[in-house]
Amino acid sequence: MTVPDDLNKLQSKMSAAVREHWKAFLFEGILLAIIGLAAMIVPPLASLAVTIFLGWMFLISGVAGLIATYWARHMPGFWWSLISAALAVLAGGILLARPLQGVLTLTIVIGAYFLAEGVTTIMYALEHRRELSGRWSWLLVAGLMDLIIAFFIIAGLPGSAEWAIGLLVGINLLFGGATLIGMALAARNGAP
Repeated sequence: MTVPDDLNKLQSKMSAAVREHWKAFLFEGILLAIIGLAAMIVPPLASLAVTIFLGWMFLISGVAGLIATYWARHMPGFWWSLISAALAVLAGGILLARPLQGVLTLTIVIGAYFLAEGVTTIMYALEHRRELSGRWSWLLVAGLMDLIIAFFIIAGLPGSAEWAIGLLVGINLLFGGATLIGMALAARNGAP
């Protein structure tokens, strides 16, 4: 077998699996779209929920990291692993103990991320405008959109902390749900 044959075989199996389970994908898509719309309608609640979720994720991963580090205490890098796990426990504890302040901190981090992402995307677009011919303008627009989002988030602080995380998560869930719905409907109507 050659690599293209393997890829075609894998693609056929994936398509068959999606066709076979299209109802599950449709249900998941509808559920994600509903949760996304709810997050967009009540972004402060969604922001708080995301912060609490992240707090638990940090706490659980930190505790697991401490346990794994203890078991592997004779391995190189013990102290770095211990510090990393302890920081995760600390971050999770802080987010869970003070979720409203955590929302503000996460909003600042997201604003900084969009700012950095926007600048790097614009620089990448300008650097590659010859190689990417007509497509570089799409990268430029994406970078500018990132900068606009960063501006609204950072300029609106601390008030933007109420809506930024919840709205962005809601938009992501809505589009993810819509994508799954479209995929499920295409699989249902597709030829076996």
